[in-house]
Amino acid sequence: MTAAKRTTARRRPVKPEPVKCPDCDGRGEIAETVHVGTRKKRATDDQQAALCTTCWGSGEAPTD
Repeated sequence: MTAAKRTTARRRPVKPEPVKCPDCDGRGEIAETVHVGTRKKRATDDQQAALCTTCWGSGEAPTD
């Protein structure tokens, strides 16, 4: 009587972690200063959230 063949379990290849965007630190948003006025665009102390233009909000560094 022959012994039953045992197959080794195959592991799925591990996908590497995506690299975080250097501008927004992987959050996808940055803080922009609020400007006020029609001609001089005076900067205020207030800030608002804006979409990161490097990664377009994904939080991953561009590959190009």
